[in-house]
Order: sequence, then structure tokens, then C-alpha cells
Amino acid sequence: MTMNQTTNNEDTIDLRELFFSLIVQWKLILLCVLLSIVLALLYLRVTSDTYSVDALVQVESPKGGASAALLGQELSNVMDTSGLGQQLAQAEIEILRSRLVVGTTIEKLNLDITVQPKNDSVIQRLISSSDFSTQYSSRGVLVENDSDHFDIQQFTVPEKYLNSSLLLNISENKQITLTDLDKEEVVFKGQLNQNNILSTRDGLWKVTIFGNPLEEEYIVTKQALPTAVNSLLDNFSAAERGKQTGVIGLSYQGHDKTQITSVLNVILQTYKQQNIERSSAEKEQTLKFLDKQLPELKKELDQAERQFNVFRQQYNTVDVSKESELYLTQSVTLETQKAELQQKQAELSAKYTPEHPAMQEINAQLGAINSKINELNGTLKRLPDVQRQYLQLYRDVEVKTQLYTALLNTYQTLNVAKAGEIGNVRIVDTAIEPVKPIKPKKLIILILSIFVGGFIGVMAALLRKMLRTGIKDASQIENELDFPVYATVPRSPIQESRIKLLKKKKNIPILAIKNSDDIAIESLRSMRTAIHFALANAKNNVIMIAGPAPEVGKSFISTNLAAILAQNNKRVLLIDADMRRGYLHKYFNTEIKPGLSEYLTDQASLEDVTHHSEVSGLDMITRGKSPANPSEILSSAQFQAMLERLMPLYDHILIDTPPVLAVTDGIIISQYSGVNLIVARHAKTHMKELELTVNRFEQAGVKINGFILNDIQASASYGYGYGYNYAYGYKASKDD
Repeated sequence: MTMNQTTNNEDTIDLRELFFSLIVQWKLILLCVLLSIVLALLYLRVTSDTYSVDALVQVESPKGGASAALLGQELSNVMDTSGLGQQLAQAEIEILRSRLVVGTTIEKLNLDITVQPKNDSVIQRLISSSDFSTQYSSRGVLVENDSDHFDIQQFTVPEKYLNSSLLLNISENKQITLTDLDKEEVVFKGQLNQNNILSTRDGLWKVTIFGNPLEEEYIVTKQALPTAVNSLLDNFSAAERGKQTGVIGLSYQGHDKTQITSVLNVILQTYKQQNIERSSAEKEQTLKFLDKQLPELKKELDQAERQFNVFRQQYNTVDVSKESELYLTQSVTLETQKAELQQKQAELSAKYTPEHPAMQEINAQLGAINSKINELNGTLKRLPDVQRQYLQLYRDVEVKTQLYTALLNTYQTLNVAKAGEIGNVRIVDTAIEPVKPIKPKKLIILILSIFVGGFIGVMAALLRKMLRTGIKDASQIENELDFPVYATVPRSPIQESRIKLLKKKKNIPILAIKNSDDIAIESLRSMRTAIHFALANAKNNVIMIAGPAPEVGKSFISTNLAAILAQNNKRVLLIDADMRRGYLHKYFNTEIKPGLSEYLTDQASLEDVTHHSEVSGLDMITRGKSPANPSEILSSAQFQAMLERLMPLYDHILIDTPPVLAVTDGIIISQYSGVNLIVARHAKTHMKELELTVNRFEQAGVKINGFILNDIQASASYGYGYGYNYAYGYKASKDD
């Protein structure tokens, strides 16, 4: 049961500790947020604004158009398209995206020519804003860039150089040079403000550029038609609005709002024009047929009238029976129907194959008419010769007159219908120049950058916490090393801000004097009783404070502990025995020498190196000038003699030593001290360092009294008190 409880405790995540650990690393999170915002601002700086224009097109059913009103339903052959609105819209969308429309637009506006400055890099855009712009029209491409101003009116290259980047350079003598960047060779030379036509083994060059000499070089590319079409379609979209509405919405995106407006409007006009041409194609085919038939029919009519007039002059008049008149009427009707069916057959043949049901029906009707005409002709042959000739000649004149009149009417009607043809599409909305860009969304990007930066910062803080394998709490030292922890000193926000000025100022305020109610000082005050009991069984009143490695807070602990002991009406001496890098003199605003090194080398007396501080009862000895052999000086008999001389004069003597694992100075001093304390730093000092430190002392035969755990970061794992203090402004401190 106990094992299960232990396992559950190990697997449990303390959210309060996790929360406070993130707050402690607020600077890292803020740094990530600021970096993310800076990157977002740089992105917005180098990214051009993108605009979008839109338009609306309505696809109407061809039924009920002008041709139906003028020509009749049969001649226009309009099919019922009810229920096919969606198919019509989808078909028109594919036409809008076809090379027929898009390719024509590209050719009209010269969109297959691209021009860019040679030095158009991201760094260049970060440094300065460019005034480069291009205007596409049917005349060519107008390029403006600061002082440069030129117009590419013609740019035709051999097929080999399509989609190739060519470097455009114009010299002071107005000579045009095009260089292939891939092969780094000049492929064309010409003159500015002239029509340059050059035939080479690769093909024909036609380059015409008007303007002033260029101060910069430009990269010009002539795109192949498929490449230009795909490039335009990447920014062009067409989709039906709603369901079976027949209304198509068009949109086009780009960086130049004037250009994209012009491009979309040209697409609309090109699409409408091809739709009208497609709608009038049937009438055009019929008119071609009538243009061919009308002169021939007129000629046949004139010939029939001449033959009939000659016959009448020869026989003057002929008595025609009523039966012959009936045959004549039937014959004229049949011939007229046959002519109309032949005309209809010609119209349908322009759209259908002979196997189509409509063509088969027309052919069957013509077969029936021909049968009746042959039968009637057989009957007419039995009439008297004069009457038969009269009826045949009269029938030819009547049939051809009616047919010619009908075809002439149809021809005029078709011309009127063709002139009034508007197609079956209607442009509802044309493209107008946009006001605001659609992207980048600056506000959204900045907000997202804050969230992304915060997320990365939190992840970095959690990773940093996971990588910190140092000591987590005091119980870890007590359980693994079996030594007591005399004090756990929380991080002080006041001392942390002051310690950063260590290299900039000559003095560092003593926290126990300036802020005696600080949470770190309160923790050190709790050590007085423990030190009192430790000194009761010690051989002397010397207290050595050491650490396994630099930056654990020895100087901070030594100085403030000495001040706290002196405030308790004790005579206290603080000795800076770190003759290499000690800086306790900055806490007391004292000169570095004369100090301990001068006394041990007989360069100064004990009275000269002992300095009184602003704290009553607290004296200190600085480290002095750094000697060449500090370990040998500390191991001399003079250092021991100095301590024996000072012991009766003070209640407590505190010695701040160098790191134990770095040098042997601390081991040497520990042989003369009564109480030996080791300072470890929370989340930074590793248990292995403490184990090696303890082994060093044990090998020298020195007993360690206990540890001081410094720089504890406020967290739930250390109890409600620390979390409460943190919430009211306490954070942490660093030293060394």
C-alpha cells in the first residue's frame, strides 16, 4: 500500500509548482514574445500588400433570345435547357479559365513579360522601400523605378529563351544588352528607342524599348503561353454563387490594384465577346449558305420566267381544266415544301452528323416529298402536251418565286438577328479598384505572433526546467548525504537587481542593513540558533563558509550572516579568504588593500588590514592584492597564528573561501575552523558536486557541520508560505 502511494506521488504533476516555475522565468517568455513580434514586423516589412477584385457574370438560358423572336423556334433550333443551369454555369466557368479567354487576355495586356530589379532581395527590402512598379497595357509594359522610366513595347524571343531569366542592361550610349543568366553570355544587342529585329541561329529577336538610360539592371522574362496562363490562373478563381443560380463570381488577386482591376475587366470583355461570336456562329453558317443559294435561285427564277413568257407568246393562251389547276397547286406546294426542307437540312448539317435523329427525320420527310412529287409528275405526263408544258413552266415560275422570296426574307431576318446578338451571358458587376488589401492581415499576424511567442517561451521555460538537474529541495541533501540543512534561503528580488550592478559600481549594499525584512534575511536569522549549538561543541569560534563551485552565493551568505550576528550584539569579524576573485570589500565600500595577502606576506600589520564597517560590532579583512601562491600562504603558520590572535577578540569569525572543487584553499582553511558550512544553490548545484565536496573534506579529516541551500525559487513544492510571499512581490536572488 505504501509503495503504491509513493508511485502515485511521483507520477503526480504539481500544477501550482509548474505555474510558479513559469512565472519565475517570465523574462525568457517575454523575450520569446518580443522576438516573435520582431519577426512578424520584419515579415510585414518585406511582404507586399495583396489586393483582390471581383466581378459577377450571369449565364442566361438561350431560349427566348432575339434569334428566337426573329427566326422562330424551329429555325433557331433552341433546345429547352430547364434544369441544366448548374451544367451551363460549370461549362461557362471552364470557358472562363480556358486559354481561349485567359490566353487572349495575356496577349492583349502583354502579361507574359515579367520585369524585376536585379537587386530585389529580402535584405534590400528591409533596408529601404522600393518605388518599383509595372503597368501592363496593349502598348506594352511601362516600368517605373525611382529615376528609371522605360517602356517595353515589343519583346519577342526565340523559343529557346522562353521562361529564361535575361539580364537587361542599357549603357550610357543607349545600347541594349540582354544576358542569359544561366550561361552568363550576351544573347542580344540593340539600340534604345528603336525597333530592333535580329535573326540568329536560335531564332528571331524583336525588342523595342523606349525611355531614358537605366541606372539599375533588371531581370526580364518572356513566359511561354502555358506558363503565363498557369501563373494567371493561380490568382484567378471563378465559382457559381448559390445553387443553380447561373450567377458566376470572379475574383483576381495581385499586388498592384490598378493592374488586377484592368486584367479582370479584360477577361470579362474577352469572355463576353467570344460568347457573342459563339452564339452568332449558327447564323453565320446559315448566311453563308444563303449567300451561295440566293444568286443561283435568282438565276433559275429568271430562266423559268423567260421560258414561260416564250411559251405564252407562242400559244397566246391555253385553256386549263380545273383538274390541271389542282395538279398545279399541289405541285407548287410540294416543291415549296421540298425547298424549305432542303434549307432546313443545310442548317442542321452545320450542327449535327447524318446519324443524328433530327437529320434522319429531315431526310425521311424529303424522301416522302420526293415520292409525292414523282407521283404527281407521272399524273401530269398523261395530260395533253400543251397543257402539260404550260403547267410545268408555270409551276417552275411559281415555286422559284415563292422560294426566292422566302429565302430573301430569311436572309434579311438573319442579318437583323446577327446585328442584335448579345449572347447568353450578362456582365452584372465589373471589376473596380479595391481600397484595402486582403493580406497580410497585420493585426491578426501581430496577435498570432504574441501567442506563438508566448507558446514558444512557455515551451522553452518548461524545457529549461526539465534540463535543470540540480538540487530541488533540502530533503534531497539530508536523505542522500545524511547532513543537516541549516537554512533554505529564498531568492531575493532586491538583492538580484543590486548584484547585477556588481561590475558597474564600487559598492554593493548589504541586504540585512538596507532591507532587514527581506524574505532571504528572515531565513538567515533562523540560522543563529543552529550556529549557537554548533559552536557549543566546536573547538573554536571560527565559521568557514565554502561552496563546491562558483556562483552559489557564498559572499552573499557570509556578508549578511555576519551582519545579522553583529546586530545581535556580537563582535563579528568577516575575512575574505578568496584571494583570487573575492569581492567582499564592495559590500563595505572599502579599498581592496591592504588586506589578508599583505598581512600574510608581512607587508602590513593586523591593525592596518582590519577595517571597521558601518554595522556596529562588525569588522572585516579584505583579500588584498592577488598573490601568486595563495594556497601556500594560507597553509603557512602565520595564517594559523593570525586566527589564534583574533579568536579572543571576537565572538564569531566568519571566513569566506574559494570554491572547494576548484582550488584547495577551502580545505586548508577548514583545518583551522570550528564550524564548516557548505553553500549549495537550488536547481544549479548537482548532488554529484556535493558528494565530491564531502569526499574532499573527509579525505582531509575535516568534519562538515551542514549545508545552506541558497537561491530557492518560490514554488508550491516549498510550501504555501513561499507561494504567498511571491504573490506579494518576492521573487529570487543570484549572487557571485
